[in-house]
Amino acid sequence: MPETLRTIALILYLIASAGLLTYGLNCYILLFLYARRAQETTARQREVESNWNPDELPTVTTQLPLYNEFNVAERVIRAVAAFDYPSDKHQIQVLDDSTDETRELVDRIAAELRNDGIWIDVFRRKKRHGYKAGALSDAMPEAKGEFIAIFDSDFVPEPDFLRRMLPHIQDPKTGLVQARWTHLNREASLLTRAQSIGIDGHFLVEQTARCANHLFLNFNGTAGIWRRKTIEDAGGWTADTLTEDLDLSYRAQLKGWHLEYVSDVTVPAELPESYTAFKSQQFRWAKGSFQTALKLFPRVLGSDQSLLTKHQSYFHLCHYLAHPLMLLVALLALPALYELRGEISLGWLAIISIPLLFATLGPTALYITCQRLLYPESWLKRVALLPALMLVGFGICISNTRAIAEALLGIKSGFVRTPKSGAATSKTYRTRANWLPILEITAGFYAAWTFWCFAKSGNLAILPFLFLYIAGFSLVGWSSLREQLRRIS
Repeated sequence: MPETLRTIALILYLIASAGLLTYGLNCYILLFLYARRAQETTARQREVESNWNPDELPTVTTQLPLYNEFNVAERVIRAVAAFDYPSDKHQIQVLDDSTDETRELVDRIAAELRNDGIWIDVFRRKKRHGYKAGALSDAMPEAKGEFIAIFDSDFVPEPDFLRRMLPHIQDPKTGLVQARWTHLNREASLLTRAQSIGIDGHFLVEQTARCANHLFLNFNGTAGIWRRKTIEDAGGWTADTLTEDLDLSYRAQLKGWHLEYVSDVTVPAELPESYTAFKSQQFRWAKGSFQTALKLFPRVLGSDQSLLTKHQSYFHLCHYLAHPLMLLVALLALPALYELRGEISLGWLAIISIPLLFATLGPTALYITCQRLLYPESWLKRVALLPALMLVGFGICISNTRAIAEALLGIKSGFVRTPKSGAATSKTYRTRANWLPILEITAGFYAAWTFWCFAKSGNLAILPFLFLYIAGFSLVGWSSLREQLRRIS
């Protein structure tokens, strides 16, 4: 490699490492913000819930967006129909865009529930434009509720969901209340157990820290209740990003609405059980969040929000930028070594290794904290799975880098539904095969070559990080390839 290119590679490597350092350090900021006000916020919310005694219960519409969800449609419909809430005050809207036998299943269950006195409507469109956002928008004129609850098909809310959540949205300035996700199938595999740790960290620490400190947070697309007036005031549901929930959340907060997050109320849901499905989900979240950042972060910067709110909004909206930075570090470590002629001084060793160390330890501290708080009896057993979460995180960085590149280039893509299995799988839904596993496996071999070159030169400090790349790319790549070959056979 020419010397000029090696120098450029070293500079880019250092920039990427510094970028990862900022994401790692921000985890400590979130932990501080969580510790500062979490208990106070929880106590306030419990008082609000216990003191709620309305003169008249409001009318609520619960929307259930479905698209070919045969395995889980009945479960979520019956769970919502079992809400402990007056039937004349609770409208269930099944937004069914299905093209398979889910349609017949939905019609049968709806007819049965109507005979039992349940207020349930099935809303269907001639054309599935705008995907989930389009369904939510198109169904709004038929919604009768002052408040709109939304559940994805794999969620199973408890009967007291509305009675526990509604107290937290009674303040006329509050436009949304969001519940915490838990997991129906955590024990299904190593992948689902690893995912559960990441989701726990987001919901317990990150969302609580943002809510408690009056920072911008997001509706997570499901298990929440919107004030109808807020949706309308913020401009309604739009489909110009793949994360319509994040988009609407930021538009509402820029309009002055407060969003509340209640960690005490939990709703279990399914985690993707295959690497292919997990990558597809993460791709949508990564691309959609960056589309939202491009669309709305300039407005956040130009608003009268506090500097801390703007700072945290950047890390919130651009969270997935960490994956391109991780990929750059993996690709450029070897050219950087050659630029330093294989002899890394103590100073250069610190510059190369310390950012990676802090970038790794920041999320680790956040995840350990959430597991200790949520599962005091078994947290040690659970955090033993942190290496698996790290490997998956490293392994999907190619897929998520592609997602962000597409967002930057304005490349449009459809809303790809994550397959769900339900309690007992009756129908198999699969994600589309692609070429990424080959690229991930190749990246694993490249990381192994980089590892060998660093070991041979005696520069050992960076080897643990390179091993994470080898194992992560190999785990995700080979697992995804095996899943795709299994579907072909």
